[in-house]
Amino acid sequence: MTVHCTMELWRCLPGAGLAVSGLLLLLLCLFLIYLSYIHYVHLKFDHIPGPPRDSFLLGHIPSIQKAAEGYKIIHEKFLEWAETYGPVFRVNALHRVMLYVTHPDTVKELLMSPNCPKDPFTYKLLFNLFGERFLGNGLVTDTDHTHWYMQRRVMDPSFSHRYLAGQLEVFNEKAERLMERLGSEADGETAVPMHYRLNCVTLEVITTVAFGMELPLLHSLESPFPKAISDVLQGLVQYTRNPYMQYLPQHWGFVRRVREALKLLRQTGQRCIKQRQQAMATGEAVPQDILTNILTCAEQEGHYDDGLMLDNFITFFIAGQETTANLIAFTVMELTRQPDITAKLQAEVDEVIGVKRDVDVNDIGKLQYLSQVLKETLRVYPTIPGTRRWLQRPCVIDGIHIPAPVSVILSTYIMGRMAKFFDDPLRFDPERFSPDAPKPYYCYFPFALGPRSCLGQVFAQMEAKVILAKFLQRFDFQLAPGQNYEMMDTGTLRPRGGAVCTLKPRTPPSAC
Repeated sequence: MTVHCTMELWRCLPGAGLAVSGLLLLLLCLFLIYLSYIHYVHLKFDHIPGPPRDSFLLGHIPSIQKAAEGYKIIHEKFLEWAETYGPVFRVNALHRVMLYVTHPDTVKELLMSPNCPKDPFTYKLLFNLFGERFLGNGLVTDTDHTHWYMQRRVMDPSFSHRYLAGQLEVFNEKAERLMERLGSEADGETAVPMHYRLNCVTLEVITTVAFGMELPLLHSLESPFPKAISDVLQGLVQYTRNPYMQYLPQHWGFVRRVREALKLLRQTGQRCIKQRQQAMATGEAVPQDILTNILTCAEQEGHYDDGLMLDNFITFFIAGQETTANLIAFTVMELTRQPDITAKLQAEVDEVIGVKRDVDVNDIGKLQYLSQVLKETLRVYPTIPGTRRWLQRPCVIDGIHIPAPVSVILSTYIMGRMAKFFDDPLRFDPERFSPDAPKPYYCYFPFALGPRSCLGQVFAQMEAKVILAKFLQRFDFQLAPGQNYEMMDTGTLRPRGGAVCTLKPRTPPSAC
């Protein structure tokens, strides 16, 4: 009956069959044109070394997806290809080509020059996340150099070493609260989720120092923020690998959870900014924190709207705590299998800090070996594996002609694990970064380099030193049974097992 009615309706629409046929023919022609364009891209770039494509249409997408299953470290596959195909190799994905470059001179040229912008395709992809505004046009994603420079000029004073030295009281206070929490669990048996605890304290630090917010996360099990950030980061890594997953029913539950998490963060930021603007407008006393400084500078500069302010709130809220927490967690995790390095670190802390409660700015400068350990941690476990640039003009890399325009990926993860740059690269050796050691020549850039280097690198290093100095001063520690030293990729690199440790109180020799 249904088929009969459909046929009768079709006979009443004599032009419908022709319209459908015409539409199908049009779609076929467009698909053939698209395939022709892919063929043209192949002809343009196939002289550049690279692994065989999995298919004409998909390129290397199947290999990449397989390498990334279960949040595995996809960069290991790219490291394998770099070792096989040399200092520049191509990766195909549909009609797009990305070049991985591990040639130090090219890294220097691309990162140090203001004429090499960020890859617009990749960073504009982060404007939204599953239909919700995410990083927008903030510092990380802004590809317009003039507009980015305006933002950076507003932000720089609030992240200078001099300004942050004045915030050490907050760093010490929050770190002390962490030590108190860890002290209550330091019985040598309790499994302490160090990565989670560190995420809580670094989020407390950034929200207090930057936005004047008090989030008592270390002593609360009800705060939604740590999970919201985790959900957003998981959404980020899935979205950048498959932006179309939001249209597939099997992913709708995950997509909905990510959207709700992002809404929570943006609504929190909006309330915080509005309250501060109103307080400043009515002459109320406000904290002299990063938000106040930025709002003051933004008012003087102009061209800095609330949407852009909110984009940067999200950037600081997530990146300002996640990467630092990961760095400290990786350091703790690695030290559990480096007893000699741990002993040397504790001796330095005993000498510099002694039994003092707080770490001051002079102490931070004297913790030289701790600086070396943090740098080596970032070589082996870079929390941000690399960055992208947009090559606007043709060039030659290692004798290979590179057409333009094209996206270029520069990976500190790959270069930090290559034997031609670092002897025995998988060995954890802080002496690589001793004052007398030769400086790595553009093969180590965990905070990027040049004009677009990470704004928060002084903040992260200062915070990490305060927390680790107190931790090494107070505790002996080891990885809990069943834990491993693996990483996972959730947009940033983090310890797969959460760096779960058992702790025991430590008595510094000077206190005996």
